[in-house]
Amino acid sequence: MKVKSIRGRDVLSLEELSPLEIEGVLEVAESLKEEVKRGVYRELLANRTLAMLFEKPSTRTRVSFEAAMCQLGGHAIDLPAGKTQLARGETIEDTGRTLSRYVDAIMARVYDHNDLVRLSDAATVSVINGLSNLFHPCQVLGDLLTLKEVKKSLKGLKLAYVGDGNNVANTLLLGASKVGINISVATPSRYRPLQKAIEMATLNAKETGAKIELTEDPRKAVREADAVYTDTFVSAGSEKEREERLKVFLPRYQVNAELMKEAKPDAVVLHCLPAYRGEEITGAVIDGPQSIIWDQAENRLHAQKALLVLLLLDEKDLPW
Repeated sequence: MKVKSIRGRDVLSLEELSPLEIEGVLEVAESLKEEVKRGVYRELLANRTLAMLFEKPSTRTRVSFEAAMCQLGGHAIDLPAGKTQLARGETIEDTGRTLSRYVDAIMARVYDHNDLVRLSDAATVSVINGLSNLFHPCQVLGDLLTLKEVKKSLKGLKLAYVGDGNNVANTLLLGASKVGINISVATPSRYRPLQKAIEMATLNAKETGAKIELTEDPRKAVREADAVYTDTFVSAGSEKEREERLKVFLPRYQVNAELMKEAKPDAVVLHCLPAYRGEEITGAVIDGPQSIIWDQAENRLHAQKALLVLLLLDEKDLPW
């Protein structure tokens, strides 16, 4: 395995990475995961520090990034935005410039994607999107790693996404189209994915041969799918729309045993979590034999370790 460093780059949507670079992240993630299973922890990022800036609550993003830096011999600093000078009016640009003098990379979990863009423009170290209202690239890297483990090859798979055309749906369009996965996204017309994400995915698909489909029909999307993916109908920041959204999405867009009959017999189920059982997915499916959701959650750790290594090390320092 020979992978290339992407040192100093920002990862805000996945569009910053080429198909070959995404493949490199997945290969490094596989290698690091296999080493962990053998009890091997290489301190590839010794003396490196990651600042983790959180505007939103977090379980998986915070713990997986902090554990990643720890396992790699580095250190992570948890910075709830409300306890920084951002809460007192300091600009995000000034925060980025300051943090760049202290740390080797910044991971930010924000409400407004534009704030992330402003942060990356001002910072002189790599900025990683830990989730914004538009994109969730680290999640999708973990998803691709999980699908690769289970299905062995990504190119030509059919991935169905059912539900809200949110940040995860936007990023799945980019990630799938980059690696040659055919993706069918089923959403109500009012909740389609971001038009820019659709356009970028369509351009990617011309290069990789992936097929992009958008529909309002969940059964059509799931038909003969190798993997079925869903996410909450009510993302953080949309709580005031909860009742309205549930009326639109339920019961048609729920991933349940009946909908799964449309997929291939060996289809797997994914969910980025947290899950709201009985809404976007039933407990029987999330806990059933087709679910790979807990492997998917674990793989956030391994994918992010790989991403951090490739962003922070020069090519000559990579052991692969």
